[in-house]
Amino acid sequence: MTDRAKLKDRARDELFSHINRCGVLQAADKDQEQWLGETMEYLGERYADLAEADLKELYTVGLRFCRPAIAHGNGRKSTEPEASVDLSEAEAKVEVEVEVEAVAEGSPA
Repeated sequence: MTDRAKLKDRARDELFSHINRCGVLQAADKDQEQWLGETMEYLGERYADLAEADLKELYTVGLRFCRPAIAHGNGRKSTEPEASVDLSEAEAKVEVEVEVEAVAEGSPA
């Protein structure tokens, strides 16, 4: 794995850690977008060696995590606020890695 790939993985892990800790999953769509934009600015400064394309990809993956096609376990629509989040950081990482792999292989996630 290249240094840039490792850096991108660390930034992704940090992003999901922030998502899980900050309660953004319960926020309205507009608030999620604003929060994610501000968080990506922070990650862009923290991981200055990442390209703009890497940050855009992280934004997209983060937004997909916040608004999954299939709700996070309780049957709600992805646009409705969620009452609580039980996913651990490791579970969140696994879900995202599966989505990223599917996209990389050309399958819709």
